[in-house]
Amino acid sequence: MLKTILYIAVGGAIGSVLRFLTTLLVSKFWSNNFPLATFIANVAGCFLIGIFIGFLAKNQVTDSNLKWFLVTGFCGGFTTFSTFSVENYNLFQNNNSLLAFGYIGMSIILGLFAVWLGLFISK
Repeated sequence: MLKTILYIAVGGAIGSVLRFLTTLLVSKFWSNNFPLATFIANVAGCFLIGIFIGFLAKNQVTDSNLKWFLVTGFCGGFTTFSTFSVENYNLFQNNNSLLAFGYIGMSIILGLFAVWLGLFISK
């Protein structure tokens, strides 16, 4: 159990740092109201979780430290539903409802597509 927690913690730390670096990189090139860094992190995370789950399933790895590290740890640390939520709240508060609804819709549709694509590629 402690070993599993350690794998999740290390994966989560790496994912969180990569998420932060994604925000820094995107903010250098994007200064619009649309929260592109979170959008990129969440869609990329959906794609990666599809790849990881598909790879693990293809190789019949059902309960391994690799799953805890990659899926729960890394993807959990890299993606962010809480930031997505507060960004939408702020868009609504700043009378950018159309942008907020677009962000929500695109995130859901592209996120589901990215998971499907990741699973498709890995299998």
